[in-house]
Amino acid sequence: MHTRVTGIVIEDGQILMLDQDTDGPRSWSLPGGKVEEGESLEQALVREMREETGVEVEVGRLLYVCDHTRAHVVHITFEARRTGGQIGAVKKGADTRPIRQVAFVKLDDLPSLGFSERFMELCRNGFPGAGSYMGPKSAIGL
Repeated sequence: MHTRVTGIVIEDGQILMLDQDTDGPRSWSLPGGKVEEGESLEQALVREMREETGVEVEVGRLLYVCDHTRAHVVHITFEARRTGGQIGAVKKGADTRPIRQVAFVKLDDLPSLGFSERFMELCRNGFPGAGSYMGPKSAIGL
């Protein structure tokens, strides 16, 4: 089983997302990736956010931990706050799947991008129950 970290940056009712191919039907996803050997979760998230979005972040509170048992992955998602960088200054070749676009997406538009109402509501409400093990990704609408 390997560990992935993802970051949720929400500003003015919008969430930072990537447009790229995923394992599922959506083409938009949260920025993040695999934790490398010898890296802390925080270091991995800061690196992944920089590589995939061009944004420098400060890692905030733990939002949730989920399993994706079929893929043998543990997903650990943190709140993140933008501290600098340039949106879209993506490190070429940093991701195995090309990133088509990096953008802030309105929370209201998440369902039209293939995200569940549940996930949209969690984002809107600041992730009540943050810091919890949530079970399968489907429990948070992913």
